[in-house]
Amino acid sequence: MYSDAVLLAALEGADFGWIAGGLVVGALVALGISRALGLASLSQAKADARRFRDQAQSDARTEAEKFRLDAERGLMERKERAEKELEQARGEFRENERRLAKREDLVDRKEETLTFKEQTLSRQADSFKQREEKIGLKETETDRVLQEQKDKLYRIADLTPAAAKELLLERVENEARQEAAKVARKIVEDAEHEAKAKAREITLMAVQRYAGEHSSESTVRTVEIPSDDMKGRIIGREGRNIRAIEKATGVDIIVDDTPGVIVVSCFDKIRQAVAVEALNRLIADGRMHPSRIEEVVDKVRSEIGEKVIKAGKDAVIEANLRGVHPKVIEAMGKLHYRTSFGQNVLRHSIEVGYLCQIIADQLGLDGTIARRCGFLHDIGKAMDQEMEGGHPKIGMDFAKQYGEKEPVLNAIGGHHADIPSTSFYTPIVMAADAVSSARPGARRESMEKYVQRLTDLQDIALNFKGVQEAYAIQAGREVRVMIDAARVGDDEAFLIAHQIAKRVSEEMTFPGEIKVTVLRETRAIEYAR
Repeated sequence: MYSDAVLLAALEGADFGWIAGGLVVGALVALGISRALGLASLSQAKADARRFRDQAQSDARTEAEKFRLDAERGLMERKERAEKELEQARGEFRENERRLAKREDLVDRKEETLTFKEQTLSRQADSFKQREEKIGLKETETDRVLQEQKDKLYRIADLTPAAAKELLLERVENEARQEAAKVARKIVEDAEHEAKAKAREITLMAVQRYAGEHSSESTVRTVEIPSDDMKGRIIGREGRNIRAIEKATGVDIIVDDTPGVIVVSCFDKIRQAVAVEALNRLIADGRMHPSRIEEVVDKVRSEIGEKVIKAGKDAVIEANLRGVHPKVIEAMGKLHYRTSFGQNVLRHSIEVGYLCQIIADQLGLDGTIARRCGFLHDIGKAMDQEMEGGHPKIGMDFAKQYGEKEPVLNAIGGHHADIPSTSFYTPIVMAADAVSSARPGARRESMEKYVQRLTDLQDIALNFKGVQEAYAIQAGREVRVMIDAARVGDDEAFLIAHQIAKRVSEEMTFPGEIKVTVLRETRAIEYAR
């Protein structure tokens, strides 16, 4: 056993030696092969590098040559363009030289002409100077002769220079007045002939297209009572009830002998409406004492205020307006309770608004602006009893405060010619206002005012020189004037008619228009015997 083990160990030792030797030899062989392969790869890499370098140098020389050729070509093109531009500039320069030479020739010729003219003017100036001296001598001689002739005329006519001058000026003034009257008559007749037909057509169309209803109102209203005993209750003990009503409402209560009614009188239609409604409620309720009166009046006043705003809104909607301030709407609602010559001012304002729109449309203007101008033209009447001044000025300031524009403001302030018209809409409002006021049934006035208007018309006409008689006819819509034919000519008669019409327009207030007719009659009478 022991020998087998030793033998086995010996054999194992012998195999390990061979294996180690084989490994060493293999390593040396691999090292040699690897070195040979590395040298071959290095040689191949060097060859590739030389080939790549030669190719790159060849490509670089090709690109460089291409760039050089492109640069030479671009240089040639720029040179050609520069030569063309230079040639063009030379051509322009030559043209400018030619023009300058031509202008120099023209200037030389003008200079020669001016020199010739200057010499001619110098000769003419000398000639004029000589003529001026001669004329001066002649004027002196003429003045002397004229003075001698004037002196002779004064001695012959037995007049002083002042009297002769006054006589001459009077004659010239009379002739000038007659000529002015003729010219004025011809101008006005031509203008009226051309404008009357068109104005009549537009006015008639406006009236026909808007046919609103009219209602006349008075400053006095009556309240029916169930019996005459109610009058005593309304008056109250020692008159305390009627005083309470008048104090709370601001109206006058008239309790007279008229059976079945009491009268409420007030110029402010809103206060009048409050008083009438409060009285109706108090009479229906039967309770009549100061505290109850104040309670009912306050409640009615609040309700009337709501009605005012509603009336204003309804009117604005009916007039088809946009952007109206609430304060303006409230003011327009107050006009529902305001009258002018018995005509309801709010209905009148709506009517004027639509008439303005129709007229403006016919004239090619903005109908919306015209309608706004006409609708708001009398807004000052809503507060003219509370403020000083006429309703056009008050209304214009009020509308301006709440954002209305210039055409509307001018129409409000100028519809009675209180201020100059600055737009076409103001005279349109004036015409529509006159049309609405003059329509049959629109307005009415008391007998006293009617008689006074006729008297004023006649007095104005009689104040003119040469007028013998004057008569107001056709309910004051025409005044006929008789003039002295011996003192006034035909042309002056036309001038007198114009002056009377102007004065009537300035001094009187009236609806519509008044016709002034001047009559001049010459009668030649002789008797045969």
